[in-house]
Order: sequence, then structure tokens, then C-alpha cells
Amino acid sequence: MAGLLLRDLPDILHRKLKARAIQNRRSMAKEVIIILEKALTEDEEEDTQMLPTPFTGNFAINDEWLGQVTGQTTPPVHPLSQNRIDKEQV
Repeated sequence: MAGLLLRDLPDILHRKLKARAIQNRRSMAKEVIIILEKALTEDEEEDTQMLPTPFTGNFAINDEWLGQVTGQTTPPVHPLSQNRIDKEQV
């Protein structure tokens, strides 16, 4: 595991950290780890909350819809459709 050395920690923060560690019956090092885990987990949760909610409805994706979205007037040729040219025909 990686180590971390804190320098120039203000006395007030040291006293608060020590009091919190005693209250939670943990070492100061373990208390710092718990505080950092909570803070970093909250940041990740905030990032995911900014994402839009997924679409849950139904709609058909067909050639007409794809044509409207892509601006194509002719339907796209799908590799498995009958519209494709087989190598045998060439």
C-alpha cells in the first residue's frame, strides 16, 4: 500500500481529527482513510448524477426513422439485407 505524509497540518485540524478518531474508536490514520474514501465516493456519485436518465420507452428503429435521423433519402443498405451485392453476383 502507498503511504502518505502530511506536513504543515494546522493544529485545529489535528485536534479535530484526533477527537473524531477517538470518538469513532479508530487510529488517526484509519480515520483519515475513512474521510478520504467518503469524500472521493461522493465526488463519483455527483458525477453520475449529472448524467441524463436513460430512455425507458419503446420505439421502432426502422429504415424510415434512420433516414430521417441521418438525412438520407434512400434507406441504408444493411449487410444482411437483400439489397446488398453478393460477391458471387459480381
